[in-house]
Amino acid sequence: MATKPQVEIATTRRYFGTDGVRGVVGEDLTVELIEQLARAATIWSSSGRVFVGRDTRASGVELEEAFARGVVEAGGVAVLGGVLPTPAVALLALDLGVVITASHNPPQYNGVKFFDHHGRKLSDAVELEIEALMDAKTSGGGVIDHVEVATDSYLEHILERFGSDLSGLKLAVDCANGAYSDIAPEAFTRLGAEVIAIANTPDGVNINDCCGATDLSLLARTVIENGCDLGVAFDGDGDRMLAVTAAGEPVDGDQILAILTLHLGVDLVAVTKMTNLGFHNLMRERGVRVVTTDVGDRYVLEALWREEGVLGGEQSGHIIYLKDHVTGDGLAAALLLCSALEGRTLAEAADVMPRFAQVKRNLTIEGKLPKSAVAAAERLNSELGGRARVLLRPSGTEPVVRLLAEAETPEEAEDLCGRIEELVRTELGQSS
Repeated sequence: MATKPQVEIATTRRYFGTDGVRGVVGEDLTVELIEQLARAATIWSSSGRVFVGRDTRASGVELEEAFARGVVEAGGVAVLGGVLPTPAVALLALDLGVVITASHNPPQYNGVKFFDHHGRKLSDAVELEIEALMDAKTSGGGVIDHVEVATDSYLEHILERFGSDLSGLKLAVDCANGAYSDIAPEAFTRLGAEVIAIANTPDGVNINDCCGATDLSLLARTVIENGCDLGVAFDGDGDRMLAVTAAGEPVDGDQILAILTLHLGVDLVAVTKMTNLGFHNLMRERGVRVVTTDVGDRYVLEALWREEGVLGGEQSGHIIYLKDHVTGDGLAAALLLCSALEGRTLAEAADVMPRFAQVKRNLTIEGKLPKSAVAAAERLNSELGGRARVLLRPSGTEPVVRLLAEAETPEEAEDLCGRIEELVRTELGQSS
């Protein structure tokens, strides 16, 4: 095995964000950057075997080729699996697993997600080590292999471990014109459900475009027009899943996680600080311990490993169940949700969790969020005394700060969001 060169490691990441490296192709995400990352990551893995998948973006083919070149230049083996959902790559990871994807972002974006040989997302410290190796010298000597059975292997794994008899269930499945376009409809059909598949004809530029987990309007219309029992929607790379009821009403990740927590009978669940206060109230009533993390599914995963838990998730639809899996999986989550209904409608199942009203806004910023803005939010939360709250969160993938206000009524949440927005704008020197 090759040895890693000794390099100086920085204290802040330059390229990695909340979930890998991401950007607009040809602007902040270039072929050269992808090749550099591939070389560095391969060196970090001691010139090992790197399993590579991608979503359906048109730019994915060129970036996959660039990544493979970087692996070869660093003396590694690039094993190319073609179009695959992100959780499949995590399950099939070799010395490394890599997905060329920008997840839920629009088609003009792309990026890279990394998994170690256990299928776990890399820590901040490891990402810093990889960035420090981006200019290291390499001597080549690697090879490229192709595999054709990765999709079949993944589908069999999911059906065997998460599937149940879905006979009599009629559902719409929104594939976001992404990596689940063939796999998800087949999975539900094989389990006996009547499936209406939508957004399952990817053309390279329609991924996440007015469809999928980032836009449930198409799914809601489809469910209502076809008299479906429910609908499920994935994002472009398949690590998120949201749902709609028979009436087309959205069911978010907090509600799905609440349903699964009670169905699976776990005594610990990991969530992020964006999770609805209604979820926390329900878990408190049911005696379930809640571990709260920063936003990002990898932080939820880290909490589950640390606390020896198996279930966690995010409001955005990352649902993680670590029994027979290594990461969040949209298809596995959808199958678990269908099983958890136990004869109820989705609306009835979701009613177990009374939701607090939430209002969210994005503010464009240049540079970092001022500490004074964070302090202003903390002062406002102190005034609220726990009956409501506000939250500021710099995005890990876009130049925006995300605002959240949460209260028992929509009117109070709207008012709170306006107050925190005005406070932040004042600290940023912006006019309203």
